[in-house]
Amino acid sequence: MEAAMHDVLNPWANPVTYAVPFFILFIGIELAVLKWLDHDDTVTGYQARDASASIMMGFFSLFTTLALKAAAFFVYIALYLYVAPWHLAMHTWWSWALVIVGVDFAYYWQHRFVHRVRVGWAAHQAHHSSRYMNFATALRQKWNPWFDFFFWLPLPLLGVAPWAIYAAYGINLVYQFFVHTETIRKLPRPVEFVFNTPSHHRVHHGSDPIYLDRNYAGILIVWDRMFGTFQPELFRPNYGLTHPVDTYNLLTLEYGHYADLWRDVRHAASWRDRLGYLFMPPDWQPAAARVAEAAQA
Repeated sequence: MEAAMHDVLNPWANPVTYAVPFFILFIGIELAVLKWLDHDDTVTGYQARDASASIMMGFFSLFTTLALKAAAFFVYIALYLYVAPWHLAMHTWWSWALVIVGVDFAYYWQHRFVHRVRVGWAAHQAHHSSRYMNFATALRQKWNPWFDFFFWLPLPLLGVAPWAIYAAYGINLVYQFFVHTETIRKLPRPVEFVFNTPSHHRVHHGSDPIYLDRNYAGILIVWDRMFGTFQPELFRPNYGLTHPVDTYNLLTLEYGHYADLWRDVRHAASWRDRLGYLFMPPDWQPAAARVAEAAQA
């Protein structure tokens, strides 16, 4: 148990740790490419304060992710050791492929949940708060990854060791870094059909109505195609939130929507409305509020 815990919490067992130098390298390459293409402006490219906020949010997210791993470890290991009917041996290529696909499938549903349930969106909206799409934006991570725990629960029940779950999720995050860019337009059609690509993920970060709540994929875009959430890129998206926060304060970016949610819950007229604010989509309003809004229109 102690050895397993060490493996889970050891940063050198996390693929993201090894990828950090490459993240820095590719941010530099992207900056050079955008400068060469003369796209260093207010629409595309990098804005210094925005990129700095993204990088700092990514840095602090390493600690909250570690806290989640530590808290979840004992539940996962108990399910794996005492409940799972078998244990998947992780010494073949196909077992790793199976786990990576399984983690990616869980990620799709977790990602869809945090977009469509407001209490989840309060945590996740920080990642979408930038109006830029670049490799620095990929590092703009939430500090509140607590809902991940529930969507990974089936994996140890199916015999996947917790350390393998965390390793596969690290691979998933590294892959997703590279889809946050405008420097790559379209990849070959077979790649675009199967995998999440920069084109698909630009749609996901768009605030245009046609792009909202689409393309939740981590690695495989086939989940979106299967479950009706796929949207091809038709035009360059407008990035960011539908209600921009217009701040670089890290605490406001990470927790400002929690304050808005708390205010709505506190002033709700009934428990039905309180639950609606918590568990309905982010744009949900009680019937009375919708009628009043329609009357003012």
